Amino acid sequence: MTSRRPVPGRLRAPAPGWTTRADVVVVGSGIAGLTAALRIHAADPALRLLVVTKDVLAAGSTQWAQGGIAAALGPGDTPDQHERDTLVAGAGACDADAVRVLVTEGPAAVHELIALGTRFDHHPGGELSLTREGGHHRDRIAHAGGDATGAEIQRALIAAVERAPAIEVVPHALAVDLLRAADGGVAGLTLHVLGEGQHDGVGAVLCRAVVLASGGLGQVFSQSTNPSVATGDGMALAMRAGARLRDLEFVQFHPTVMWLGPDSQGQQPLVSEAVRGEGAFLVDVDGVRFMAGQHELADLAPRDVVAKAITRRMIETGRPHVWLDARHLGAAFWQSRFPTILGVCRDHGVDPVTELIPVAPAQHYASGGVATDLWGRTSVPGLYATGEVACSGVHGANRLASNSLLEGLVFSRRIADVLPGELREGADPAPDERPAGLVPGERRRALQETMTSRVGVLRHAAGLAEALTLLGSLDDGEAEVGPPAWETTNLLTVSTALAEAAAVRAETRGSHWREDHPDRDDTRAGHVDAWLDPDGRVAVEWTAAPSTDPSTVPPTVPHPAEVPA
Repeated sequence: MTSRRPVPGRLRAPAPGWTTRADVVVVGSGIAGLTAALRIHAADPALRLLVVTKDVLAAGSTQWAQGGIAAALGPGDTPDQHERDTLVAGAGACDADAVRVLVTEGPAAVHELIALGTRFDHHPGGELSLTREGGHHRDRIAHAGGDATGAEIQRALIAAVERAPAIEVVPHALAVDLLRAADGGVAGLTLHVLGEGQHDGVGAVLCRAVVLASGGLGQVFSQSTNPSVATGDGMALAMRAGARLRDLEFVQFHPTVMWLGPDSQGQQPLVSEAVRGEGAFLVDVDGVRFMAGQHELADLAPRDVVAKAITRRMIETGRPHVWLDARHLGAAFWQSRFPTILGVCRDHGVDPVTELIPVAPAQHYASGGVATDLWGRTSVPGLYATGEVACSGVHGANRLASNSLLEGLVFSRRIADVLPGELREGADPAPDERPAGLVPGERRRALQETMTSRVGVLRHAAGLAEALTLLGSLDDGEAEVGPPAWETTNLLTVSTALAEAAAVRAETRGSHWREDHPDRDDTRAGHVDAWLDPDGRVAVEWTAAPSTDPSTVPPTVPHPAEVPA
């Protein structure tokens, strides 16, 4: 299946006005990017390493992570149990080997974060404080500052980077396009830097490898928990460079995002799943606890189950939201365990100590992304991907709560294990004959509304076809060269691939809900890949793969014993 109209093969941009060189460029500064940079530096301090970030080091999604990081750290817990919960949440679409890597290497990775200076919460006796979130059958979520885990991890990682002066940081830098050598592999990338001094405007960094850790695609939708920088830049850049994207249709909508009104746009405040893990529960307008009977874990069911149940109840009652009742937790508990969420709710006029919190699903996480192997390699030589921009296969059709920080941590460490030993020789960029294009920045709002209404929580064939038609009309008009148009073009590229993938997957699985195909079809347990064909059109293809239903997966999936040659 191929999209109706081509998307730009590269972004229209000025010719580079400056050039610099590095061995490795890491794009992104969250847990995935900074872990990759620190570990690559530790593996080979002689490498010249550049970290480019779209805003400042702390501006990505990591700092917003409230709940925590999941790993088998507590008494009685094991990687096998964590594996099973991950596979159940992934609804038969996980990569079993990737999940095994995640759960077996996860505990050591978290302990390394602690050694780096991350201050997780502890009980008075000194043991790590662990909590439970949706889909987990054990208390295995480590948290910091009650509900400020991401901010604490980000703080510790930034401090470690600042202690490593050999790692050069370029803030306010938007990655424009990959520069490719004659063999199609990495030769560098172009950047647009806002700042003063030598590196300002569009320039080129010639390098031997690029690590994408640029985050997700949340701004594809009108409402998202993602920050404004999450415009799918890394996914679109990789796609234009020839990489494949995988499983884009599996977009997770967090069930409990604070409802701010019908006209609210952009980043929305998240009410962490950990609040339900501590005993809060959902009710409808009549006060009915509607999650009872929906799943064995009721209010702590996997996110897709809860989001669907909320959406159904909203349709049934004609209300734009439901309610989260956490009043019984009490003021002291709220203040100690969830001080950040408490403050945000009060800032928006709701006191959760005495009032119900209005909540509704909103886009939260992209389980799909740039397809990688178990070592972060993409299909483009010299290009690696990690974190939310990547599809390692661990999340399947629906990410298990608090596995995202762990994924970025574990697979960034794995990239660092192999990258120094397989660096390409430096190569000059080959002439780029791909057609350049640009979508006007003012088209963004229409794009987001199209994706929200037709490719959101509820999907069907007619709506997806309408979305693709509307997306195909958005590239008309004169566009002023610059970040708004570049970001909107990236959003259009990723949105087109997402809508095409959702149209191909004619079943309901995990976070992908097709009203016209409401049942799961295990003959379609494989992946949907998307790429750009020679004419610049988005092509998608479903490929078969064995289901990873936990009832059919042995508890000890073989783990790669050594790095492949």
